[in-house]
Amino acid sequence: MTVSLPKISIITIVYNNVRDIRFTLDSVAGQTYKNIEYIVIDGASTDGTLKVLQEYQSSIDKLVSEPDKGIYDAMNKGLKQATGDYVLFLNSGDELYDCTTLEQIFQYGADADIYYGETKLVNEEREILGDRRHKTPEEFTWKSFKYGMNVCHQAIYVKRSIAEPYDLQYKLSSDIDWVIRAAKKAEKIVNVNCYVAKYLVGGMSQQRHKQSLKERFDIFRKYYGHLPNLINHGIIALRLLKHRLLKGKTRD
Repeated sequence: MTVSLPKISIITIVYNNVRDIRFTLDSVAGQTYKNIEYIVIDGASTDGTLKVLQEYQSSIDKLVSEPDKGIYDAMNKGLKQATGDYVLFLNSGDELYDCTTLEQIFQYGADADIYYGETKLVNEEREILGDRRHKTPEEFTWKSFKYGMNVCHQAIYVKRSIAEPYDLQYKLSSDIDWVIRAAKKAEKIVNVNCYVAKYLVGGMSQQRHKQSLKERFDIFRKYYGHLPNLINHGIIALRLLKHRLLKGKTRD
């Protein structure tokens, strides 16, 4: 029986990141899975990034280079361009785990609303640092984030029909709100039980950590309630303290 392979829209946003963008482009171009629509949204880079993107024209289906109003405005532009069955946001510096990642996930077709997997952390030298502190759950629902974002944004594939635009009131954590909204609409969510992404540590949410934490707190309160959110954040704090005592400062 011939299996109809779904089209995967991979969306990369980038702005002045000539150092890291090539790793992301190579990881998409090298996939053995061929039903890919690759969309790159560049914020009018001036550091040579656009020149690198032009080198990969044969691998990029849609390239937009223009000023934007921030990370999630750029992501919304990519979402509007997407025509695939599923969307994946793979930002500059991040990579698909290996060349067979998409084939492993979708080789038997697709009947889930969301697929998700494990993530490895990498540094600027592309050295693997290990797993994220928040362990990926065996089963994922919209309630799974109550103790923190335990599924990495780069490791979650969402059916485009349930993927709403990002909420631009959040400048650093709108991806959390976006995933929760999608998960609330999803009828079937599948854990692929393998590594699917490499995440470059040190992004904007780490550089502006206090603002990111405030946004996350507000998002969790909106979905989980004020009192439960306070209790949950107490548990998050205790888990973080335990992690630092046993393993040192977290990188994600």
